[in-house]
Amino acid sequence: MIRVMLVDDQASARMGLSMMVGRDPGLSVVATADDGGAALAELARRKGTGEPLPDVVVSDVRMPGTGGVALAREVASRFPSVRTLLLTTYDRDDYALGGLAAGAAGFLLKDATARELCRAVRALAAGDAVLTPRVTREVVARAVPGAAEDPERVRLLEALSSLSPRELETASLVGEGLSNEEVAARMVMEPASVRRNVSRVLAKLGLRDRTQLAVAWWRSGMGSRGSREG
Repeated sequence: MIRVMLVDDQASARMGLSMMVGRDPGLSVVATADDGGAALAELARRKGTGEPLPDVVVSDVRMPGTGGVALAREVASRFPSVRTLLLTTYDRDDYALGGLAAGAAGFLLKDATARELCRAVRALAAGDAVLTPRVTREVVARAVPGAAEDPERVRLLEALSSLSPRELETASLVGEGLSNEEVAARMVMEPASVRRNVSRVLAKLGLRDRTQLAVAWWRSGMGSRGSREG
């Protein structure tokens, strides 16, 4: 059972989210809060008493007091096992970039269906990142210069956004031309685990082999961006 905490300053919104999450028998709402401060207090209480922490926190972005971005930052720092999914009615790149930079693992618009919300919660609990296509396009346009004018680059970046952090790191190292053994040494894991990671990445991106992955990584602009930042 995946444990979920809901955070929104409006009681009606919390009730609506609870009903949506409740449609999935594999998800359970274990706590609610009306702002980020109350959510952090509940997480601290659970940690102190040994009560299980939620696997995923679903939070509104804009709330009085401690908002969703600040909450995501604190959760990532103090409760690293908990993933944060931010919800907003604002389809704007600055909210998404701010939330993702703060440590949120996912970003959805509030008009998402119950199915989309539950699928996102499950993805975060499994270690994946989640961005809607609309949000991804906004993020890409700001994060990667020239991407908005290059549909193929946008498509690749949308696909890369489906990877978990470990899978994304694997893709970046393969993009640099490292062998499985070199990737294993860099990531401190067994070569067999790297091979499984690479296979999952290829499957998610619809690619045939490591060469295609390396080409896709650079074609997306992530390779050149990483080189500039390194």
